[in-house]
Amino acid sequence: MRVKNIYKRLPDAGKTEIFEKLFDKKGVRIERITSFGQSTPKGEWLKEKKNEWVILLMGRAKIRFRKKRKGILLAPGDHVFIPSGCEHRVDRTSLREKTLWLAVHF
Repeated sequence: MRVKNIYKRLPDAGKTEIFEKLFDKKGVRIERITSFGQSTPKGEWLKEKKNEWVILLMGRAKIRFRKKRKGILLAPGDHVFIPSGCEHRVDRTSLREKTLWLAVHF
């Protein structure tokens, strides 16, 4: 057993969003995602094969679901469940500080 800290050694996400697998067993995958100003490319929608629950741990972000016109602003502590097959996108992440997500895929 090793204790790790989710906030330690955050990668530089200046050029690209960084996905780090923390756990992957028995149909459950947990990722730490570090962003800095990234967004889903215009016109593209993300569509996962598994359910996803995501919590914003630091920074700010705006996500949008294809079936809704308005995006949802997320602040630290905000979390959202995204059912499998639900088309969504990240409209923006903070340019002032790193944005840190924890995503659980199941």
